[in-house]
Formats: sequence, structure tokens, C-alpha cells
Amino acid sequence: MEFPSFYRLNVWRACANMRVWTLFLLLLLLLETGVVCSSSDYLVGLGSYDITGPASDVNMMGYANTGQTASGIHFRLRARAFIVAEPKGKRVVFVNLDACMASQIVKIKVIERLKARYGDLYTENNVAISGIHTHAGPGGYLQYVVYIITSFGFVHQSFDVVVDGIEKSIIQAHDNLRPGSIFVNKGELLDAGVNRSPSAYLNNPAAERRMYKYNVDKEMTLLKFVDDEWGPVGSFNWFPTHGTSMSRTNSLISGDNKGVAARFMEDWFDQKGYEKTDSAQFEDGGLPRKISNIIPSLHNNKHELLEIATSFQSSPGRSATKTLSVSKRVRGAQRKVDKPRFVSAFCQSNCGDVSPNVLGAFCTDTGLPCDFNHSTCGGKNELCYSRGPGYPDEFESTRIIGERQFRKAVDLFNVEDEEIEGEVDFRHAYVDFSQLEVTISDQGDSEVVKTCPAAMGFAFAAGTTDGPGAFDFTQGDDKGNPFWKLVRDLLKTPTKEQIECHRPKPILLDTGEMKKPYDWAPSILPIQIIRIGQLVILCVPGELTTMAGRRLRDAVKTVLTSEDDFEFDNIYIVIAGLSNTYSQYITTYEEYQVQRYEGASTLYGPHTLSAYIQEFKKLAMALINDEAVEAGPQPPDLLGKQISLLPPVVVDGVPLGVNFGDVCADVEQNFTFSSGDMVTASFWTACPRNDLMTEGTFALVEFLQEKDAWIPAYDDDDFCLRYKWSRPSKLSSRSRATLEWRIPQGVTPGVYRFRHFGAAKGLFGSIHHFTGSSSAFVVA
Repeated sequence: MEFPSFYRLNVWRACANMRVWTLFLLLLLLLETGVVCSSSDYLVGLGSYDITGPASDVNMMGYANTGQTASGIHFRLRARAFIVAEPKGKRVVFVNLDACMASQIVKIKVIERLKARYGDLYTENNVAISGIHTHAGPGGYLQYVVYIITSFGFVHQSFDVVVDGIEKSIIQAHDNLRPGSIFVNKGELLDAGVNRSPSAYLNNPAAERRMYKYNVDKEMTLLKFVDDEWGPVGSFNWFPTHGTSMSRTNSLISGDNKGVAARFMEDWFDQKGYEKTDSAQFEDGGLPRKISNIIPSLHNNKHELLEIATSFQSSPGRSATKTLSVSKRVRGAQRKVDKPRFVSAFCQSNCGDVSPNVLGAFCTDTGLPCDFNHSTCGGKNELCYSRGPGYPDEFESTRIIGERQFRKAVDLFNVEDEEIEGEVDFRHAYVDFSQLEVTISDQGDSEVVKTCPAAMGFAFAAGTTDGPGAFDFTQGDDKGNPFWKLVRDLLKTPTKEQIECHRPKPILLDTGEMKKPYDWAPSILPIQIIRIGQLVILCVPGELTTMAGRRLRDAVKTVLTSEDDFEFDNIYIVIAGLSNTYSQYITTYEEYQVQRYEGASTLYGPHTLSAYIQEFKKLAMALINDEAVEAGPQPPDLLGKQISLLPPVVVDGVPLGVNFGDVCADVEQNFTFSSGDMVTASFWTACPRNDLMTEGTFALVEFLQEKDAWIPAYDDDDFCLRYKWSRPSKLSSRSRATLEWRIPQGVTPGVYRFRHFGAAKGLFGSIHHFTGSSSAFVVA
């Protein structure tokens, strides 16, 4: 039987509509039940923000050298954050700071801000903040007295920029949360760190030492974050080496070797647009460069270029808007619309006894190796300095150690070895380490011991081979001397119980019992575990030595793998040192007996490491059993008690007839520069504390495109461009900015000029922004 054609058409339409509605209802049902979703198990977001602090007058944090005061910028500091979340579950935040260490008061205030913005989404429990341990960042942002003495107390400007930067990096990461995947890889990096206290390491049991090939950890562990739509959006890695490639006399703000590595890797990715490119294939000796990618070559005729350059003389200083330097920064101009910026962080680990100065320690007077046990030269520690691979150029040493970490990270990044799978979780607790009972087991026998209120030993004042101390202090001193004990007693005489508790450490500063004008050292410390699938991050508020870190990792791994509930046999455990607050060093019991710098700086006595192991095992057990942990006693908020003695900027001035931004020493004229040359120019300027130029720049190298269009080529976030600030005397209102550009290999030939940005303070407190340009010069 046949039906009329119009009838068949109507039946077909009805069936088609029924199919559409059926599919639509089925899709709604699947969405409601959660069956249809992204193939990714995680939401991933990354963020980064400028935390470069005051570039003048403020003491650097790390070496405790009162003479090391900031006077310019090597390259900028950043807070880099990642968030990993289960779509309908828990989430964690990890922030890596280009700073010496995390700060308790900084975290307290960051969490307060996050709570005001997001409620209970981000708390002290699931947010971790870790420092890379650069010794070239502004100090004054910690709340305990002993850490802010050399910065003349608390520096609000240092504190504010770090808190702001962390908050904004987390906001960026939160806003960038999208479905994605995470991959993990690890590999050996052999030439980026050596043990600076080998005599203490040798005091560890021989059987234990035989378990390891090296006396420092050589393994880098890297996470690669991949957005489902955009592809790779970042990487974070953990590797132990001190941020002391820049010396104790350096005065330029710098992220040191780890900050350099991060800058190189982010530029490498932006430059390549992510092709799986071996880092050894880069044009200029393996380092990424941007300039040839963003501007075309203008001319190659030197005479023609010189003629063009002579037509652009230095311009007088003139007024500028507050945001001009932000709009001119190189990386801001390159950012792609909508796509998240690639973020790469090089995080710190158990670096306590690991130095980047891999050539070893030598006496400055004889050139011979320092004494093995005490790191002295003729009995004096002041003459014993370690040497980086670029010795005697600390900038070159910083570049080399940074480049080695960068190259290894690229190698690991290019191999997607293993995908992260599994739940996201965390545990956090506050523990009072001043009198903590610790149960120590040895071959079936157990003993209960205690930690001690914080105290620092005599060898602390001796410093290390990365930055020796002064006077007659030496490493390995387990006796002390009568004169310095007399000086100590003027501040606080330790009790017999305290002396006995810390033995064999002779106490120089009894910081844990010093409370005037407020606490000198922390007693309550945060410990934290973050789990992302088979990756476990142990957030430790101090600097573990190599063997101490190994023992902690092994102890936690034993707990995690002892339960059948933990679904991964191959777990990755990394230590994030200098996290959430700072409590100096953690050595093994055996290393503590030697009383080198690290042992003398182990605040809570010989059983400090055992206390950490005990408490981290509790967190690990709670993690695998899905149990809550007690929050513990809250650390104090001492912000309202802080004392600030750093004088403010009163007024800035220039000579009569001169404008802010005028050139006072121009570039060399009628001369052609080439790769490797240093080009300099100086400007009349003002104190950089008037405006930190956050997410902007004080210094710029501009490239002439076409006839009169100057475009940004390099700024003060580039390794090759340095901004140096100086004034004739501390009380002078006049100052100069000197810009130094070490022309990198492979630079595009053409016409360039310097440009400087600044902000001057008037007599009545008003701030005037200005800019000025040098004469043009030729690079061929």
C-alpha cells in the first residue's frame, strides 16, 4: 500500500521532531546526572603578578647584611599561582613567591582578603605560599623581630606589594579555571647545586649515606598544566638549590637563579608558541629572546643606521601618566587576548645545605680551599667565599645556574611522562614547636623527648660560604666564647633548662624567650600536605637539609603506601620549603651535633626534625583515612605591634634648570654597538619608593620601527637590562637612574634608545610622574 506524498512528508517531519526532542531530553538527563561532562578530571587555573618591592633604601632579606640595601632592579619579582580543583569537589592553591621566604603575617592577611572575596572557598588549609629563597629581594615583610632588625623594622611597602601580588595572582588563577589535565615528570639535574656543609653531612650514619649517590638531591619534579582548549598553560617544578648566586654585596632586586629560570622559560614558551623544541636549539646560546620575533630588521647598512640615529637626540624630561610605564612594558604588549598567559614557577625544596656556587669555597687572600670543617681561612670565616660557575661575575653565575634549571625543565616539559589522576585533598595544622613532646623509636625501643623554645647558636653568626658573617664567629663552634655570652646576656640570659635542651648548641640569641617589644621568633608553626592525585606536596616552614628532607619524604611515603586505600604505588612526594611562615633550618640529629651554620640555625633543638616527621605522619594518616585534624593553636597577628624606623621620602629635587627625566650622561655617540657590548645612559630621577611601577617598568630599551615609531624591546624585567639608582648622599634629594643594557646575542640590528620612567615627590607630598629618553644609538 502506498500513501500520498504529502502524508509521507508529514510523517517524516513528525518523526524527525520526535527524534530531536528525544535527543534533547536525553541530553538534559545526562547533564543532570553528571554523565556528560568534560573528559578532564580537573579544573586548572594559573596566575602571575608583580611583587617587586621598593628598589631603594630597603635592606635585602637573606644575608642579614646591614650594608646590603636595594638600589635598583636586576629583573622583577613575581607571585605565580596555580589552582587545581575537582569540578564538584575540593581545590588547592599553591603560590610560589620570588621572595626569600613566606611570611606568617602575609598569609594571615592574604587569607582575610580571600575570605572577603570568596567566602570559605580558599582558606589557610588549602592555600600554600612558598618562597624561592632569593637573597636579593626587599625585606621587612615578616612579623617577628629577629627577621626585621636589619631592615630597621617593618617595611609596609614591602609587605603591601607582596600581599597585593599574591591576592591578584590567585584571583587570576581563579578567573582562569577551566577544564584541563596535569602531567608529572622528573629527572636528574647534576650541576646546579653542591653541599656547602659536607662535614655535617658526613656525620650522618654511613649506612644511610650509602643509600644515596650524592650528598645533595639532584632530582627535579615538574608539573605541566594543559588547558583542554588552549593547550599548555604553565609548569611548576621543585628542585633544591639556594638563591645565593647573587652575593651579599649585590644591591639590585633579583629573583636570583630560580627567578632567572622562570623568566627564561616563560619567554621560551611565548616565543615558540609551544612547539616541542629542545632548549639547546635556541639561537643565542640557548637563551630565549623576544626581539627578533616582535620586530622586523630595519636596515643592515651601518652608515645609514648611524645617520638615522643622529636625528634622534635625547628628549627633555616631561610629564607622564601613572599608567604609561604599564602600557609600555614588553610582556604586557605581547599578551594574547583571551588566552591565559603561560606561567612557569621554579619552586624551592630541601635546600638547607645546598649551594648554587658549584666551584667550591676558597680563601680570598690565598686562593686555596677553605678549611673543611670550619670554612675558615687562617681561622677567619670572613675570607672564605664560595664561587659560582661564572666567577667572578655574579650575574653570569646567576644566569648559568638559572639556565641549567630552565633547560632541565624544558626537557621534562616536552615529555608527557605520566598523567596525574585521582582526588584533590589537603591537611593543615598549627603546632607549637616550643615544647612539643616527640616519641622517638629505635629498634623497637621508644623514648619521649621534647623540642625547645627557639634559640640561635654561635655558628649562626658565622654565616655560610655563600655569605660569611663577621667578627670572630666560626662554623662548627659548640662552645661559644665569654665575650659574646656577656653581650648575649644583656639581651636575655638563657635558663639552665634552655641551655641543656639545646645542647650541644651554645646559645647566642635566646629568641624564643625574647618578647620585647614583641615576639622575636615564632613558636607556632603551620604544617601542610597538599595532594593532587599521585603528587603529594609537603609544605614546610623552613629550610630542610638534604638528609633531613630525605628522611621526611621517606617517613610520609611509608605512611601513604602502608594503606590499601591509597591507589597509587608510584607516588611523587616533593618538599616545598620556606612555606607559609619562616622558622630557619631543620637538620638531622647527627648534623645538629656538628653545629655548622645550619645546625646553629635549627631553632627548636636537636629533635626538631623528629618533631616534623611525627607531625607530618599524623597529617598523612589523616589524609589517607579521610579524617579531620585539629586546627591547633593560632599563631599571633602582630601587624598592629610592628615598629617601622625606615625614614620616608621627604622630597625629590633636581639642579636648577633641569627637569626630572632629563639625560645627565648620554649614550656614546657616532658609535656602533654589537652583541656583548654594554650600553649605558643616566637620567635625573627621583626615589623609586614614590611609585613601585607595579606591572610597569622604570627602564625601557626601545626599537625604531619605520621612520618615527618607537616600540618596546626590553624592560626592567629582562635579564639583560639593569636599572640602577643612586644619590650623592643619604640626605640628598637628588638622584640618578643609570640604565645598563648588555646587548644579547642574536639581537636585531637597528636603531635603539633608552627610556626612563619615574615618579617625583613634591614638597607637599604630591607625586609627579615623568619620562625621558636618551639619544638613539645603533646596534649592528
